[in-house]
Amino acid sequence: QVSSELKLGMYKLYSLLLLQQIQFVEDKQEFSRFPTKAGRRSLSRSISQSSTDSYSSAASYTDSSDDETSPRDKTQLNSKGTNDFCVKNIKQAEFGRREIEIAEQDMSALISLRKRAQGEKPLAGAKIIGCTHITAQTAVLIETLEALGAQCRWTACNIYSTQNEVAAALSEIGVAVFAWKGESEDDFWWCINKCINMEGWQPNMILDDGGDLTHWVYKKYPNVFKKIRGIVEESVTGVHRLYQLSKAGKLCVPAMNVNDSVTKQKFDNLYCCRESILDGLKRTTDVMFGGKQVVVCGYGEVGKGCTAALKAMGSIVYVTEIDPICALQACMDGFRLVKLNEVIRQVDIIITCTGNKNVVTRDQLDRMKNGSIVCNMGHSNTEIDVASLRTPELTWERVRSQVDHVIWPDGKRVILLAEGRLLNLSCSTVPTFVLSITATTQALALIELYNAPEGRYKQDVYLLPKKMDEYVASLHLPTFDAHLTELSDEQAKYLGLNKNGPFKPNYYRYKCPC
Repeated sequence: QVSSELKLGMYKLYSLLLLQQIQFVEDKQEFSRFPTKAGRRSLSRSISQSSTDSYSSAASYTDSSDDETSPRDKTQLNSKGTNDFCVKNIKQAEFGRREIEIAEQDMSALISLRKRAQGEKPLAGAKIIGCTHITAQTAVLIETLEALGAQCRWTACNIYSTQNEVAAALSEIGVAVFAWKGESEDDFWWCINKCINMEGWQPNMILDDGGDLTHWVYKKYPNVFKKIRGIVEESVTGVHRLYQLSKAGKLCVPAMNVNDSVTKQKFDNLYCCRESILDGLKRTTDVMFGGKQVVVCGYGEVGKGCTAALKAMGSIVYVTEIDPICALQACMDGFRLVKLNEVIRQVDIIITCTGNKNVVTRDQLDRMKNGSIVCNMGHSNTEIDVASLRTPELTWERVRSQVDHVIWPDGKRVILLAEGRLLNLSCSTVPTFVLSITATTQALALIELYNAPEGRYKQDVYLLPKKMDEYVASLHLPTFDAHLTELSDEQAKYLGLNKNGPFKPNYYRYKCPC
């Protein structure tokens, strides 16, 4: 009896081993169907496309179902029969509308501003051309501006950040949108030109993110530029361009520097980047942050947000900086201040946050170790010298949406994200609530410039008045069920303040909580 059971057990074990061997042979044969490098690259690409595009493809969820025809070559009409737009697919409008409605739920302050002011129509007669990231959050801003009386035409400030379904939803309700995800450089400037150049329509306000729209109007349409009543700019790069124009005596309209307003710089630049840097890196590379050596180039508000997030995840974080004050802040916050060349051979991740050009050069890229990740969190795509990588001796492999492996002749790979463009909005999403703060600040800046009496603002660059910064912040406090303390008459007199603010002088520098 025992002998029979033993034989049966051995037979079952032998059968199991045989099945496993057969399966191994089949797996090996399956793998050998792709023996060439080109074949392996094709397999890699097909796997990555199917596994990422359908649910986590940067800023849009519908790219994989779209055809490859350029929107410029399509004839599309919205339900009203108009075609004053150029988007990927107008049929995605219903899905985009749901995205906008979701965003509205976390942008209660902007909706509150819309409800309070729409009766007065403070932007009646305003014809606004905008160049920003076109996302669901931006759509809430655009629809708020229209509710306040403005007419809007819009284009994208980044070739990768447009949510196609949101662009379709805006076009469906009559907003002239010229943008789609994955534009070429030629498409980018064509869209900006279409946004401006509409027969019988003269823009009188500009809302810009990066300065490209302002630059194009200034260069190509000087007569239009002279009639602009105000420019609102929200990026470091764009503000720098405005100050250059002003210094040269070529800025013939007043401009509002929203980037350096407290509610933009201390919230969007800091808190938004603190959360979205991790999101963008995770979605694109699945990287483990614990123990990784990371260099963050620049310790402004964006750099502070990035370093805080990475430090909290267990990364070893270095900082590069040109400003001794920001550098001292980095040291006091516990980061080692270095020159990039000192650590270039050992670091795992490089993140640029400076707004400058050639922060990471080809020579430094040549010396990076295999598997290193390079990305940019500044607005401009000039920080990483990507152009120097487009040479015959280097091979580019697209392994995921917005993820390229740049391969050196010796087999070394450097992982480049979003081709050096803004990582978070190109490769992931950003927190809606923080964007509500920025969007409300932009809306108030437009209202202020458009309604300002003649002579209040000259041909120069201005900061948003402190009182408006405080108003934007106050609109967002109810979300947290937060209750402000009110000064007594005696306390207000002692401090020399108005009980209703502003509560800080213009020279006050709000402490970074990093």
